[in-house]
Amino acid sequence: MTTSEKQRQQQAELHKKLWAMANDLRGQMDANEFKDYILGLIFYRYLSEKVEARAEKLLKDDNISYAKAWENEEYREDLAEYLIDELGYVVEPQFLFSRFLEEIEKGANGNFDVEMLQNGVKSIESSTLGTESQDDFQNLFDDMDLTSSRLGRTVKDRTNLISKVIVNIADIPFLQDDVEIDILGDAYEYMISQFAANAGKKAGEFYTPQQVSKILAKIVTAGKSEIRDVYDGACGSGSLLLRVGKEAKVHKYYGQEKVSTTYNLARMNMLLHDVPYQRFDIQNADTLEEPHHTDQRFEAIVANPPYSAKWSADDKFKEDERFSAYAKLPPKSKADFAFIQHFIHQLDDSGTMAVVLPHGVLFRGAAEEAIRKYLIEEKNYLDAVIGLPSNIFFGTGIPTCILVFKKCRKHDENVMFIDASNQFEKGKNQNLLADEHVDKIVSTYINRQTIYKYSYAATLDEIKENDYNLNIPRYVDTFEEGEQIDLEAVAKRLKDIDEEIAKVDQELGQHFKELGV
Repeated sequence: MTTSEKQRQQQAELHKKLWAMANDLRGQMDANEFKDYILGLIFYRYLSEKVEARAEKLLKDDNISYAKAWENEEYREDLAEYLIDELGYVVEPQFLFSRFLEEIEKGANGNFDVEMLQNGVKSIESSTLGTESQDDFQNLFDDMDLTSSRLGRTVKDRTNLISKVIVNIADIPFLQDDVEIDILGDAYEYMISQFAANAGKKAGEFYTPQQVSKILAKIVTAGKSEIRDVYDGACGSGSLLLRVGKEAKVHKYYGQEKVSTTYNLARMNMLLHDVPYQRFDIQNADTLEEPHHTDQRFEAIVANPPYSAKWSADDKFKEDERFSAYAKLPPKSKADFAFIQHFIHQLDDSGTMAVVLPHGVLFRGAAEEAIRKYLIEEKNYLDAVIGLPSNIFFGTGIPTCILVFKKCRKHDENVMFIDASNQFEKGKNQNLLADEHVDKIVSTYINRQTIYKYSYAATLDEIKENDYNLNIPRYVDTFEEGEQIDLEAVAKRLKDIDEEIAKVDQELGQHFKELGV
């Protein structure tokens, strides 16, 4: 069995088990609610096993267990200092995931309950107070509400359900040596994607499908094996940022997310993918109204911001350096260009930015037309427009596009247009991008190939002639000729039909005559 076949088999087995667990255990909750408990407990297990492994390694020569060492004040101080330096947090022996499991397996003789888990969560957060990692761990488990009556009316009921989840999560072999995949990270990404699919419209708030993420990541890392930093100002669960890390070595990840639940997912996702707290900086606030990284410039920017969201468009933004150079502010009803302007402000002079947006940004008039014109005519930042198939995102069937921007463009005399809207596989509920579709988009962009009915490098003059309307069919001929009609054959068929009608009329007349009608 090849490595890739083994990976696929392991992933399929893991995914089947995870989703069966989610459906078996969620009881009265919908999938989107229950995700907070499953993902939270997967994350708790990860933090716990990380601490356990580090502590055992440190104490190996002393021939003493973590639990026993913790009882000794001197050992305890050294262990806490070491774990904070190495991992940024501490899980005390009494709150280890493995300890919970031991107590659960004792049945009626065990002493596990949800309050014990709640104390474990509080203990982790308390261990970070006053340290560099405090901001990265505070309120991380807020969405795992262990007092919710939806888990059960009594502490005993809630304990029974959470115990089942813990036992099921413990049964997933996260740390097998022969495994070819990042099991924990993959499990987490899979659960996020499945919950997104079931959550419908809300899903776009936190998840970008992996194949779309792959296109953006490959574009912003083209020709590079490592990048200084990557930024996503609408980072959702962080999956898009992490995808960039699969294409090139990323030294630091930056993000901002408005929704606190999703912000917590992003921080968990980073840690679960073995990105230490020192290498990510994710903030919880509205990116347009309260930006957190405006003094920084990033080598790579990727984003899938909320489509045509509302924003204040307050007059104060006319003085804001992100927007002040443009003639007009984007309309209140559509913040798409506000996100573009914000991201361009954050982009390094040598950087690349790729953003997913609705097609309206390509052709809408008024202020948006003025901004498009400025970006193309005055700044010449637009590098490519890529049309994607419709119905590839959770919860929305609208067609989307990828806009690529660079401040120092190598091919500054043209803009690449790619129409990939018909290149997909039909899925059960969604259209899917296969690897060959992704590869074709990326290679066409990098090589700036003109392909019949697929791509075209339009000159700046051509774009000017179109009044800075970027609608893709203006540049890529997407017209499909219908089947040629044989007029003589049609005329003959019509004549034959007329003759048949006349014959039927004659026969009917004869019948009526015989009936005396």
